[in-house]
Amino acid sequence: MLKKINIYLILLVGIGVFSSIINGQNRVPEWAKSAVWYQIFPERFSNGDKSNDPTPADMQGGWPYDIPAGWEISDWTGDWYEMQPWEKADGHDFYWNAGTRRYGGDLQGVINKLDYLQSLGITAIYFNPLFESPSLHKYDASMYRHIDNNFGPNPELDRKIWESETPDDPSTWKFTSADSLFLKLIKLAHERGMKIIIDGVFNHVGSTFWAFQDVVKNQQKSKFKDWFIIDSWDDPETPENEFQYSGWYGVKDLPEFKEDKNGLVKGPAEHIHNIVKRWEDPNGDGNPEDGIDGWRLDVADMVNINFWKKFRIWVKSINPESYITGEIWWEDWNKNVIYNAAPWLKGNAFDSVMNYRFARAVKRFVADKKLQINSKGFADSLENQYRDYDGENLLVLFNMLDSHDTERLASLPVNPDHWYDHYANPQQNKDWKVRKPNREEYLKEKLMIGLQMTLPGAPIIYYGDEAGMWGGDDPDDRKPMVWPEFKYADETHHPLGFKRPKDRVAFDSSLFNYYKKLISIRKENIVLSEGKIKFAENKNNPFILTFIRSGFGDEITVIANNNGAKAQYSFPKNIKGNFSDLVSGKEFSFTDNKNSLTLKPFQLLILKKN
Repeated sequence: MLKKINIYLILLVGIGVFSSIINGQNRVPEWAKSAVWYQIFPERFSNGDKSNDPTPADMQGGWPYDIPAGWEISDWTGDWYEMQPWEKADGHDFYWNAGTRRYGGDLQGVINKLDYLQSLGITAIYFNPLFESPSLHKYDASMYRHIDNNFGPNPELDRKIWESETPDDPSTWKFTSADSLFLKLIKLAHERGMKIIIDGVFNHVGSTFWAFQDVVKNQQKSKFKDWFIIDSWDDPETPENEFQYSGWYGVKDLPEFKEDKNGLVKGPAEHIHNIVKRWEDPNGDGNPEDGIDGWRLDVADMVNINFWKKFRIWVKSINPESYITGEIWWEDWNKNVIYNAAPWLKGNAFDSVMNYRFARAVKRFVADKKLQINSKGFADSLENQYRDYDGENLLVLFNMLDSHDTERLASLPVNPDHWYDHYANPQQNKDWKVRKPNREEYLKEKLMIGLQMTLPGAPIIYYGDEAGMWGGDDPDDRKPMVWPEFKYADETHHPLGFKRPKDRVAFDSSLFNYYKKLISIRKENIVLSEGKIKFAENKNNPFILTFIRSGFGDEITVIANNNGAKAQYSFPKNIKGNFSDLVSGKEFSFTDNKNSLTLKPFQLLILKKN
């Protein structure tokens, strides 16, 4: 009888979870509202195990398809733009050679640095692709069922395990040494109270993907021929190869999955469902604690939303507290138009999106000069977002300032007055400045981080920003992480051979401590992550932004000066009392007769009433 009751209760809970998913209830994970995210590009974060470093054999099938003679692992601490003898010998420029570089970052390196991330205050990690792939970036998967063998401890053993499996039959799948190390990483992160999400690249695969390779080999006879968009088949009676197919944005390295009105067609959709189950609940016991905590979905606007609604049900039925964020970005890159992603949020597909609209607004308010907007323009821009992304979704948005796909945060004030994510490295723009930010430019970075940590939405730090790293768009945003225990070569080279300053590369402890301070302030004051926001109009000085976060019996006033000059600020007359600045620790008292203060250039105050 007791057994029957337990089964009945389980069924009721299951029905309740499914109903909540369908009806959009409990839409966002509770933990995500207070999350402080950190983005890791695995190949460049930390090399914890040199025995698994990539070899030319691991790079076969990946762009640029030609491994130079004398190739070797690149020096983690070397001058980024300095080309090594083997790079110079092939006759290609820096940017071609950047595609052949490997630095050996791996999962052991991340495990070794979990204490570092915890000390910074990080509560959630987003990994760029981890699945097996020949490239440095892994957006061209060879398979989804395994972690890249060069991220694990025994690459050759992993290859043998792959060969023993049937790729489209999950019952034959095993766990490789890389998979097992990833599961260990998940366990260690969970023990520290950290969540982990991974990149799901389900619009396209790499040309080395197992199902696509079967199509290339067997053509019309392949059982996977309907997985891809095939324009023409090869005629074996002719010397030419007539085989043509669709690649993402026309890139043949990245074959696209076929879609119908419901999104991905049956074959790849079922395979991805099996992948979701594998990584959400690896041991299949119904308890998802050993699995990932969610997904970041690549180029999500290019897959029919009906598929993502189904994907959401798959994920949430395993773990209702899983987090799903989509890359919904450029509606029209040429016209600088970013999507309003509300249809994906309100359409019951995602909990969150990568909020590049936030990044663009902050850039224009703080980093730009000629194109700078004033405090009212900035507030208007954010309030437009708040109208589009309301409710709980607003609280868990990925509030980006930079990423693996953009110029680095620190280089925004060095290169002001350009469209965000447009022509942002010397390859695309010969006038792009590759130098290290100066003192004022780092002050601007601090102000931008201060705004990120005090405004609605979940802040996400791109690896190394807290260490003072700078750089342009891909690949210059993917330098090896700067660690305090290493001595780095100065940056003295330029990819186009231009003159540049000699810049010292070293871990910036002062900047790190500032990030740590701001993160702790956010975590210690729930009103900054979940409270309401109200912008206060400042008619006397358009450079000063004031907003109030309120709720949970608390109220915090944030004041920011986005100008390089000191500024007088008059506190609203209806606000009186004694306040502490949570950033500096200084005390302020406001009365009818004394309600003004002087703000330093690019200063941020976070005032809490005593």
